Amino acid sequence: MTQPVLAVRNLNVRFRTGDGILHAVKGIDLDINPGETVAIVGESGSGKSQTMMSVMGLLASNGWAEGSVKYRGDELIGLPPAKLNDYRGSKLTMIFQEPMTSLDPLYRIGHQLALPLTTHGGMSKSAARKRAIELLELVRIPDPQRRIDSYPHEMSGGQRQRVMIAMALANNPDVLIADEPTTALDVTVQAQILELLADLQKRLGMSIVFITHDLGVVRRFADRTYVMKTGEVVESGETEALFSAPKHPYTKMLIDAEPRGRKEPPPADARVVLDARNVEVTFNTKGGLFGGVKHTLKAVDGVSLSVRAGETVGVVGESGSGKSTLGRAILRLLPASGHVRFEDRNLMPLDRSAMRPLRRHLQLVFQDPFGSLSPRMTAGEIVTEGLLVHDPSISRKDRDRRAAQAFEEVRLNPSWRNRFPHEFSGGQRQRIAIARAMILHPKLVVLDEPTSALDRSVQKEIVDLLRDLQKAHGLAYVFISHDLAVVRALSDEIMVMKSGRVVERGTAEEIFHHPRETYTRDLIAAAFLNADPDEAPGTRHAPLAS
Repeated sequence: MTQPVLAVRNLNVRFRTGDGILHAVKGIDLDINPGETVAIVGESGSGKSQTMMSVMGLLASNGWAEGSVKYRGDELIGLPPAKLNDYRGSKLTMIFQEPMTSLDPLYRIGHQLALPLTTHGGMSKSAARKRAIELLELVRIPDPQRRIDSYPHEMSGGQRQRVMIAMALANNPDVLIADEPTTALDVTVQAQILELLADLQKRLGMSIVFITHDLGVVRRFADRTYVMKTGEVVESGETEALFSAPKHPYTKMLIDAEPRGRKEPPPADARVVLDARNVEVTFNTKGGLFGGVKHTLKAVDGVSLSVRAGETVGVVGESGSGKSTLGRAILRLLPASGHVRFEDRNLMPLDRSAMRPLRRHLQLVFQDPFGSLSPRMTAGEIVTEGLLVHDPSISRKDRDRRAAQAFEEVRLNPSWRNRFPHEFSGGQRQRIAIARAMILHPKLVVLDEPTSALDRSVQKEIVDLLRDLQKAHGLAYVFISHDLAVVRALSDEIMVMKSGRVVERGTAEEIFHHPRETYTRDLIAAAFLNADPDEAPGTRHAPLAS
């Protein structure tokens, strides 16, 4: 029998916290064989990332690991950092979920790529630069001789993730650990990254460990899968067998967590809440010594949409397609031209003070609830902040009562309103962001990627919540996302945007089952990496292992 390249036995990971000892990983066993792809799946907080962080010796200072982790028979647990460096960065490497925070913004890409080559490979600076260009070619970065001198902010999200993969591959590792490497990427870029990893694995013969909550990706690319819940492995086995006949209730729940069903259509006589015609948004990029106009970008180019009470218009497209800019333009949060009418009011001539009374009816929910919630305010204060502006006469006691009602409506315990944002999970924080919008009884809500960073099971809960709130209050939604599974579950009409323009629009049924444009078909094909393969015949990819 082949010896595992990585063997984990009775691994325990603990952290010292203000509330005592947190037991994050509880005595798990797992094996990674040469050349195979193994997935570790589970919801946030299941311990999957901390498992592999302990393998790499990268736990936070208040954490420690016990048990055994052997690389080709060599014990790693307990090794001092200097000795661990003989393995990590060369034999074992890791790529992380968010490349922008993993790459140093002060250094050029070439410098960061050369670092593992000079540190672990002993290369000279000139040899490391030459190898760095080869690595950029390997991960399909165009014009690598020029891009090697770029800074991280000068590259797209997909390109930054490719740079992180290039760094991980610099010294031809035996095991590549990929921690949620595609979660924040558009579906088309996600597909490209996964296909790139498949190609690189074939060429280099390495093992890959995928840490993810996306079971659609797992089903297509992993040979074996470990399912983790609250620090324990609850089920493991061959991926196809595990998906076809899951044994543990938690595994069944994860598999069934894809947002499903369709929302009820609005009444035929539903009033038009928002009508926008020929909306355009133009940005001027200034450059040169005297700040002259260097480039004009038309981010939104003649887009029209209409939303009725109880209706959801989904807006989809890749990053840079203009969908988020459109959402802000129709809320008059960006300078724009065209015609935007909210109920019986033309919004375009209104200045900031004239718009203020209407703001309570026009609300926005952001992608990242942690970034949009003040860390210095309690959840209750955050939710009632808008009342201070739009209902300044109500008492503090009444505001607190309204906060408790809002918490109940978004299915949070009202007693939690005195907690701070960092004390909540990602899904709970998103519910707080929704409650902040709903407490003002809006008529139109623009939801900008509100589920993209959440686990599938949490996504399903948020989708159900948004449907229920819409039905109860007759809300009009503009739902902006690159996650087509969520858009399909929520939308009556879908607009597909590319380069600032609408290239196709229609009902959810028309867009998903009879797309007319090649761009739309490509988006759907890429998106169904995350869905049941039975729903998207012909889109299945070969597994990563050769």
